[in-house]
Amino acid sequence: MPGTRPSFPVPSEPSLRRLGVGGSSGGSGGGDRPLRAQLVVAVCIALVVIALPLYFLRRPSGHTLANASASASAALAPSSLPIFAIDAGTQEERVRLGPVQRVKCSASPAAKGQEGALCDKLPFFEEALAKAVKDNVDCAPKTGKEGSINFAMSIDFDKKRISVFPGQSGDWRGPQAKRTTQCVSRSLPPAQWDTIQHQYRYYLFAILATYPVPPPSEGPPTFE
Repeated sequence: MPGTRPSFPVPSEPSLRRLGVGGSSGGSGGGDRPLRAQLVVAVCIALVVIALPLYFLRRPSGHTLANASASASAALAPSSLPIFAIDAGTQEERVRLGPVQRVKCSASPAAKGQEGALCDKLPFFEEALAKAVKDNVDCAPKTGKEGSINFAMSIDFDKKRISVFPGQSGDWRGPQAKRTTQCVSRSLPPAQWDTIQHQYRYYLFAILATYPVPPPSEGPPTFE
């Protein structure tokens, strides 16, 4: 009768399942998980170590914040804001000028010539007279009521002479009107005779200036 083999395991053949060798592939993945976790923790620690010094270096100090707040307050102060002038409209009209009336244009004061639209314009003299009247409103008679002066200007190119005098169509034609025209005449600019274009040698034109009732603060009226 043959001898029976004992059923005890051989000591030299340890259990493969107990040692974790062989079997399914899940054993290899389980061994990698601790390594990955360690790498993630190491990266987080490195980021914190780098970020903290940068934060403390770039963080604004309390002194900087105070200066910024003071600058903002100063920028909003009323004294630093731009001031815009408000247009309150034109001042009350102190004189009204009518259109230029071209009375005469001829070869000489005594010669018969043309008038109105047949006379050429003289922009230099016409604009100069209008400006002088506006700039010398205080020269007008102070009668306490509305009045007008017809400022007549004669221009003689041969004699290079200008004359301003009161015409017949204005309300004021006496000595005060004459003084007003003399006052206006003194503020006329000098004429550059050689540069002014003209067709005739003598001209006479007029501008009617109407002075409204002056405000009470302009003083007592003066009568002619």
